[in-house]
Amino acid sequence: MAQYLIGVDVGTGSARAGVFDAAGRMLATAKRAVIMHRQDGGISEQSSAQIWDAVCTSVRECVVAAKIDPFDVVGIGFDATCSLVVIGPQGAGLPVGDPSHPDRNVIVWMDHRALEQAERINEQGHDVLKYVGGRISPEMETPKLLWLREHRPDVYARAEHFFDLTDFLTWKASGALDRSACTVTCKWTYLAHEQRWDPSYFRQIGLGDLADDGFARIGQSVVHPGSSLAQGLTSQAAAAFGLRPHTSVAAGLIDAHAGGVGTVAAGGNATRALGYVFGTSSCTMTTTREPAFVPGVWGPYYSAMIPGAWLNEGGQSAAGAAIDQLVQLHSVTTQAQGLAAAAGKSLPQWLADRALELAGGASASVALLHDLHVVPEFMGNRAPFADPHARAVIMGQGMETGEDSLVALYVAGICSLGYGLRQIIETQADHGAPVQTISVSGGAGAHPLTRQILADATGLPIDVTECEEPVLLGSAMLGAVASGVFPTLQAAMAAMSRIAITCTPDPKSRALQDARYAAFLLLQKTARDIRQTMTTHLN
Repeated sequence: MAQYLIGVDVGTGSARAGVFDAAGRMLATAKRAVIMHRQDGGISEQSSAQIWDAVCTSVRECVVAAKIDPFDVVGIGFDATCSLVVIGPQGAGLPVGDPSHPDRNVIVWMDHRALEQAERINEQGHDVLKYVGGRISPEMETPKLLWLREHRPDVYARAEHFFDLTDFLTWKASGALDRSACTVTCKWTYLAHEQRWDPSYFRQIGLGDLADDGFARIGQSVVHPGSSLAQGLTSQAAAAFGLRPHTSVAAGLIDAHAGGVGTVAAGGNATRALGYVFGTSSCTMTTTREPAFVPGVWGPYYSAMIPGAWLNEGGQSAAGAAIDQLVQLHSVTTQAQGLAAAAGKSLPQWLADRALELAGGASASVALLHDLHVVPEFMGNRAPFADPHARAVIMGQGMETGEDSLVALYVAGICSLGYGLRQIIETQADHGAPVQTISVSGGAGAHPLTRQILADATGLPIDVTECEEPVLLGSAMLGAVASGVFPTLQAAMAAMSRIAITCTPDPKSRALQDARYAAFLLLQKTARDIRQTMTTHLN
């Protein structure tokens, strides 16, 4: 009998589903948009009901497109952004912002409303913070919970469940309240290596009520990613998906971690490769056998991605979003979008193709930049400084208005992401977490220009896996473990993922890339020094 697996990925802007066979070959995918409300002040909200509808539609459509018997689907895995879902009585969502919009019950990962709460938590310096790089981020869940308690006390009090989005999806699918060790360890301060929450942390920061009720609202049962949940799909979820009841449902992963699972073992050794997941933001996933404490880098997290191994998680708060913001600053962007549409391409694809045409090669494209430099911290620095107040720097931009100057700005942006990645890699290596290769998923591996620039900027080989959707593959691997197709996640990773392309650094570009990296570090430091000086005078 054929055995098929489904991976579901809920990103910032869409829900996607993919059907895979047991060898990791993708048969079909489907996608539906996820709606987001944004407003000034760092507010980003979504509706869990709308997300669930998008998931259900995507699953049904990908099964039809794969032309398989739904009864041959044996397992399903989920990943999602690390967004906070607030659920009240009878499973109804509770509004996290404007009460006139009760459907908006999700505080999106990128929402920065809890900046002040995060700063307060960091000032108190609890011991658990050493497992998040020394400083908690406003993107994490306890600052957001504290914001809710202080600004929406009625909603906070009425809430029966606070879920990470991944755990919400597995709850909707199976009815299980188990939380994944990935979500609660990485974003909620669960100490997986000790298999416990620390009540003193919650009492110190002002969330002692969560400890008083035994952590029932945030998770009393924590399981490894890939663990089989409850009795599988409930009848209601099975009907919504078009699958058979009791199809195995796996404990899930954060989306970036699913990308790590789908890529880092393709070369045979998960500790050798850094997983670089490039989307709206970027995440770096580094696996170690022993814990490595890296200032400004989240972790070390035990069993947060690969059961039994430690994880350090870095990244950039804006990656694809930084490139989008950067090109929108140029006066010729609208004209270039028209040219891209006429050629049947997205704007980034058109810009990358044009860069190759102008430079004669990917490595040579850095010569297009001259004195143009970018530090892409539009949404702060996630790692290695854990500084949400950092902002972008653009140096050397003139008054040119031609398309080619936009191409140069785009290339400078891609280079800057590479330099930020190199900075994270070097910082981790200095603290006991070195890597030898970079395994990419998302936009970073989609075009030969971007993967070559990343190789040149970091000085490390870039591996691109065979599967075009490694995040979906990572979630499908979870379903493979939950259903018993493979005995462990490590076994599924080894069997279902393979390297298709390796892009090596061009030695001829090394001197120029090193010089530009030094300029990146200097600009970054200068911006930080200026901000500190101005803050001192303003206060």
